[in-house]
Amino acid sequence: MSFANQCSRQEKKFSVGNRINGMRMKMTLILFLLLLLIPSILIAQNLKEDPRVESAINLLELWVQAQVDFERITGVSMSVVHDQELIWSGGFGYSDIESKRPTTPTTIYSICSISKLFTSIGLMQLRDRDLLHLDDPVKKHIPWFDIKQQYEHSPPITIKGLLTHSSGLPREADFPYWTEASFPTREQMIEHLSNQETLYPASHKYQYSNLGLSLAGEIITKVSGKPYGEYIEENILKPLGLSNTTPEIPVEKQKGQLATGYGAFKRDGTRPVMPFYTVNGIAPAAGFASTVEDLGKFASWQFRLLETNGNELLAANTLRDMHRVHWINKDWSSKRGIGFSVWRNKDKTFVGHGGSCPGYLSHLLLQPEEKISTVFMTNSRSLSSSMYTRTAYDIVSKAILEAIDSPGEAKTPNPEWEKYTGMYERPLGGESHVIFWMGELATISLPTENPMRSLTKLKHVEGHVFRRIMDNGELGTPVTFEVDDSGKVIKMWRTVNYSVKVH
Repeated sequence: MSFANQCSRQEKKFSVGNRINGMRMKMTLILFLLLLLIPSILIAQNLKEDPRVESAINLLELWVQAQVDFERITGVSMSVVHDQELIWSGGFGYSDIESKRPTTPTTIYSICSISKLFTSIGLMQLRDRDLLHLDDPVKKHIPWFDIKQQYEHSPPITIKGLLTHSSGLPREADFPYWTEASFPTREQMIEHLSNQETLYPASHKYQYSNLGLSLAGEIITKVSGKPYGEYIEENILKPLGLSNTTPEIPVEKQKGQLATGYGAFKRDGTRPVMPFYTVNGIAPAAGFASTVEDLGKFASWQFRLLETNGNELLAANTLRDMHRVHWINKDWSSKRGIGFSVWRNKDKTFVGHGGSCPGYLSHLLLQPEEKISTVFMTNSRSLSSSMYTRTAYDIVSKAILEAIDSPGEAKTPNPEWEKYTGMYERPLGGESHVIFWMGELATISLPTENPMRSLTKLKHVEGHVFRRIMDNGELGTPVTFEVDDSGKVIKMWRTVNYSVKVH
């Protein structure tokens, strides 16, 4: 064999060996990555089954049902998401009183101003494609923008001004739609724009503006070359699988999946039925309809994008930028991101948005670092939607984080204590519930706007006797359960006062 042939055979053996070694290295890397992922996969699979999370969800359900009953709320749907997992969703009350149709997690509601988030994302997609810039004057993209500028030295109204509500524009288009629930077409809104004038100089003061975000939708139409709703469907809703979300209230789902809207209480204690409406030209600011599970998916997309640092509909850094504060008034009120509301509570930053339209209220809350989101929707008025998402977060967040940090370490409640759980009523009025809470028993009085503050943890002492755990960890007042001859619990005593067990 010639030297050349020997070299050729050696080269082939070397090449084959390299390929085999390369394959072995790839397999080793894949196995290593799987070993790293297995704990995360197991946590995700077991998170909602963790006893700590289960007890938190039980408390949340108990509290929301009490709110619906005591506050005479027509219907409520809520959801809780951690990262890519829907931890819980539920419905309470009715989506339509006349037919007694119950609400569910897939009941559709108007989400009104949460629509602004989708419009903002649409504009930022176009920004990422270098088709516009946030500092562009609005008039550059919609030349018919001819509102009267009453401040001679005002800088131009920009796209960023629209998205941060610092444009100086008035709050509304020139129509009384919040009075009559009759919304203008986009053509009518454009035609009436010349009759309006600015409220403040641009970049001078925060002024929430539905007109501003409606104009933002017009910029999407102009720059993309597609009708606003079509662009949003193709570039946001369909890619995210938001099959129950639409850029306009779905007419065809009246008396079905769409909840009937009800107004604020009248003096006689009734809630009037709101007339059906579509939002037309104001849709980019207030027209969307959705479900709590779809908005949960919307939150999961944001957590996923931030975690992977990738580019899914938006660049991750673009979304981070939207979550940052871009406008704050001189008195530090009204902090706004790009489209998003931004707020701080107990050294944590939250982002989200609320919605308020005739017959409906909604709120979306996200805590990006913890990857926790809570969603609230109702077909009633005259209540605080943000109170529900924030309370839901307060109830579930600690349990979720503990389940992630210490999986498998949850304290299992004593099954013998099951007989103590349930609802108790005081003879002179008022109700308390005994529940499992983090492996122990606890009591809560309902109704309450702050269930975590109203929660009283109990420590078992002996027999049917427990004692209240004080905030400093010391044991306080005894709580004694009375049982009959059959062993059935019939009363709960706190010193010399008692409540009767109802169920």
